[in-house]
Amino acid sequence: MWNPRAALAALLALFAAPAAAQQQAAAPACRAGTLYLTIDTGWGREAERIAEILKRRNVRATLFVANEPTHTGERSLDPGWAAFWRARVAEGHVFASHTDRHWYFRGDAGPGRTSYVSRTREGRTVLDQAAMCRELAEPIERLRAVAPDAVVLPLWRAPGGITTPGAIRMAEACGLRHQGWSAHGFLGDELSSEASSNRALADRALRTVRDGEVLVMHWGVRSRRDPYANVLEEVIVGLQTRGYCFATLPASGR
Repeated sequence: MWNPRAALAALLALFAAPAAAQQQAAAPACRAGTLYLTIDTGWGREAERIAEILKRRNVRATLFVANEPTHTGERSLDPGWAAFWRARVAEGHVFASHTDRHWYFRGDAGPGRTSYVSRTREGRTVLDQAAMCRELAEPIERLRAVAPDAVVLPLWRAPGGITTPGAIRMAEACGLRHQGWSAHGFLGDELSSEASSNRALADRALRTVRDGEVLVMHWGVRSRRDPYANVLEEVIVGLQTRGYCFATLPASGR
């Protein structure tokens, strides 16, 4: 029988950052403000290149992890990706849950129950409270198995940013707050490069991003022919030149 108090205590312990890592250095004063870059798992094809750009530009991001298929044939939290995640931990990035299977919430099925459906026809199910907590906890358990020192925030992001009222309430009962992205924070790396060129996306970001924005991108998107990584450094440098600095999300989210 599911014990809600015991389950919540276990989940909070799982998401607690190591004590030594909880003290994050305050971001330096920035004349234009602070931006919060978040990165969802994605296809991973440009992951190493993106990581190099972030390291070169001294940008630390909040990484939302799911166990998704990747270009290597493994899933993103399989052993073949362990060194990649350990390197990101060492660089000071922080983590949060993006669900384990990366399925989509498609409506509530009554109190304490929400529909969860694969976009690629892998299956569909209805999550109750215990199953919801497990779905959110499993990617963090996988991460901690290979990177036990990872700083994990009590946040989560639904695949596609698509939520339901029930999913939000159930995740809150697991101790997690949903974190989307802000009005101008969608960088567009998952859009068709034919319809939305890198030039157009970069110009839009540099024109519209404002202080406090939560930005979202991926470690590569399978369907995009001209990878967003080709313009990422230009966007970061442009924003830094304008006086913005980057910080990881606070534990309370934005």
